[in-house]
Amino acid sequence: MATVLSIDTIVSDPKVRGGKPIIAGTGLRVSDVAAWHTFGGQTAEELAVNFELSLAQVYAALSYYYTHKDEIDQEIRSNTEEANVWLRELKKQGRLITLE
Repeated sequence: MATVLSIDTIVSDPKVRGGKPIIAGTGLRVSDVAAWHTFGGQTAEELAVNFELSLAQVYAALSYYYTHKDEIDQEIRSNTEEANVWLRELKKQGRLITLE
């Protein structure tokens, strides 16, 4: 009989980041890691250095992402839409500082 071994690197707590899956011991969402990897083109090694994570943490986040890809992709889209709303509001208020 096989024993299923769980990896407890990815956790969810309704009191942290709205209950979105995060890397245990951090506030970093799986969706953040997935977005930087998928859209930012960062390798696992680059993510580990840039976010001060172990490779195990990065690979756990990416594994969780690919296991729950549709759900996390929707979260990334939602995050992007929300960020765009805030950027438009700040621009309208004249409080958006850009490098342009």
